[in-house]
Amino acid sequence: MLRSVPGSILVVGLLALGVLAAGVGVWWQWQQTRRCLAFYGIRATERISKAPRVELWRFKQPSDSRRTGHLSVDRVQDITEAKGLVHLRRGLVEDANFQWLERGWLEPEPLPDAAWDVALVFYDSNIPDSTPRRAVIAIDFGENPKEANITVVGSPGRVALGKMAKGLRTWVESTAKWPEST
Repeated sequence: MLRSVPGSILVVGLLALGVLAAGVGVWWQWQQTRRCLAFYGIRATERISKAPRVELWRFKQPSDSRRTGHLSVDRVQDITEAKGLVHLRRGLVEDANFQWLERGWLEPEPLPDAAWDVALVFYDSNIPDSTPRRAVIAIDFGENPKEANITVVGSPGRVALGKMAKGLRTWVESTAKWPEST
């Protein structure tokens, strides 16, 4: 009977260590994504991470520089099977890829309609005829990577893309298969 006590202590100790490691893993993941969760919202974050259908939209450039909040889509491309999409999804939900402000994490001032270049659209369903819910993430690449922004369409504020701006622009340009505008 006494020989089983050390074995039981070892098993309980290993279980406790496993629970502690799982807790640290959950905390670590939350620390890496907490600002993105607050920015996108839980539903949009889930769609970005798991949506079965993803599209890339190019916005039609308006003739003036007003802020109407109504953007027209010029081209649409299904990028569900695009090379690098898995990595992009992960990058879009990691705080370290964005430039968060010290005074608050959102840029409150809206950009003119002409500033927005493309959108990534994450659908809950991959059935084109249904009316799935979606998350639309608009991207402004700016004149240089330091000016690039991202916003959730229908939500206030925007965040500077930070270190992922240049790579995201390169990925979009290499993935987009749009004919020249007419």
